[in-house]
Amino acid sequence: MRYRVLGKTGLRVSVVGFGTWQFGGEWGRSFDYTDVERLLSHAKEKGINLIDTAECYGDGVSESLIGRTIAGQRGDWIIATKFGHKYNGLFDRTPTWSARDVLRQLDDSLRHLRTDYVDLYQFHSPKDEFFDDDQLWRALADQVKAGKVRHLGLSIGNNDNVHQADAATRLGIGAVQVVYNRLDRRAEQRVLPSCQRQELGVLARVPLASGFLSGRFKAGVEHAFSPDEVRGRWYTSEDVARMVAEVDHIRATEVPPDVGMASWALAFCLRHPSVTCVIPGMTNLAQIDANARAAEL
Repeated sequence: MRYRVLGKTGLRVSVVGFGTWQFGGEWGRSFDYTDVERLLSHAKEKGINLIDTAECYGDGVSESLIGRTIAGQRGDWIIATKFGHKYNGLFDRTPTWSARDVLRQLDDSLRHLRTDYVDLYQFHSPKDEFFDDDQLWRALADQVKAGKVRHLGLSIGNNDNVHQADAATRLGIGAVQVVYNRLDRRAEQRVLPSCQRQELGVLARVPLASGFLSGRFKAGVEHAFSPDEVRGRWYTSEDVARMVAEVDHIRATEVPPDVGMASWALAFCLRHPSVTCVIPGMTNLAQIDANARAAEL
């Protein structure tokens, strides 16, 4: 594993982190403590030290599974979680972005995670009118002073939202999370350059394009997703066919024959000078091995 400093936060993070939306149950399967303990233990063996989660991943389910798993080893992990959405059920969220709402969410996250501080507390895909709430940022700054939050972060909903990216330093934000992968490079135009100018850390989320860059999907094979999982709601059959064909072309023209697709796709993100860490979701040990291998590339 290799490590980089996450911008001005000073946090030394593995270049491959662990995304945990799947632990909340919206990606076609459920996870229990045994599953999560096995996965995170293996990730730790591979040198991964950053876990990214959110309070709305299963109404605290993801955070609670993580908290139970890392109890007694808190100092070994860098925990990044998010705030801003009330979970109402599968794929149903209510924005909850007032200062009072967020402080309650922070306390809930700390309880779920079984810790008294969060390393990186990230505003989760806010609209600009909520992002521009000075009262909220004052409340968050108070939580940093109180020690409940070590560093503030921003998870941008729109990959081209340079308004929010440009405001990061002024608001005390030390790291930005944004969708970035070989199929979606919009962040290269304005958001990543803004982060680079401000010396911010960058977490690249969805680096495997929701699994399409994992090597799992092949052209000429029909792929259907259940409406009970995220991809079944995001992508039409036409979207899937188009993306699979594009990935097939990338595999044939850009990926060396002796390199796995997933490892290459993560390394593609990590080669950008502004990207500190990628945070793919992982559901089995083989995926952890393949993703960790990106550090070698």
